[in-house]
Amino acid sequence: MLIVVCIKQVPDTTQVQIDPVTNTLVREGIPFIVNPYDTHALEEALRLKDRLGCKIAAISMGPPNAEATLKKALALGIDHAILLSDRVFGGADTLATSTVLAAAIAKLHAEVDEVGLVLCGKQTIDGDTAQVGPGIASRLNYRQLTLVDKIISLDLSAKKIRVSRKLEGRHEIVEAPLPAMLTVVRELNRPRYPKVQMRLAAAEAVVEVWDNKILQLDEQKIGLKGSPTWVSKIFSPERDKGEILGDGYADPAGAAALLIDKLMAKDMLPL
Repeated sequence: MLIVVCIKQVPDTTQVQIDPVTNTLVREGIPFIVNPYDTHALEEALRLKDRLGCKIAAISMGPPNAEATLKKALALGIDHAILLSDRVFGGADTLATSTVLAAAIAKLHAEVDEVGLVLCGKQTIDGDTAQVGPGIASRLNYRQLTLVDKIISLDLSAKKIRVSRKLEGRHEIVEAPLPAMLTVVRELNRPRYPKVQMRLAAAEAVVEVWDNKILQLDEQKIGLKGSPTWVSKIFSPERDKGEILGDGYADPAGAAALLIDKLMAKDMLPL
């Protein structure tokens, strides 16, 4: 069985700034990282490989420099690394992105091995839509299990998986037939670090690149042409500056009284 992990190269949001004139992201000098949620998807695939002997393919859609993201995955022990890169893929929204990723997964299923699981992070830190994973599942007609915080069991002979889903205030135990698509949360595991030898080997490895000549997708359904949604504006929300009331260290009672008066003036205390 083949496990496919979808990973994305994203800008490090701790260092992202917005141009106040153009209201666009300033990308110059910003380092790129592997989407943090995707690292947990990758780690879980590696754990399944350790236990069950499954093969792993990591795929990423992006510009040529996204190859570095896949080499990090190779350094951890995946078996196949595929970069989906073509100018016609550029400008894609979540609909067009999931179309390309689903086509690549279908190709792996047909030409490499039977795909039993697709793992994705629950969302990316740059888009925050949480739509790509479910979009892949819809296009491939896979069962989709979102917000997974534990894989309880995976029965390859019966082709069934049982997981725990982290919901608001509760957990849900779900069993589904394979193939299935899982989006995972941070609580699922703690990602491992690559060994030095594997990191050196990955640096010399060749990442396979698939363009649209290989996938042969309708250009009207991918990239910017196939994206019915777009970002009209990016901006930093305006925030009021905080106010210090009294001296909470020397006179905590007085500071508390000032705070109560302030909240009452704004009608923010319960009756």
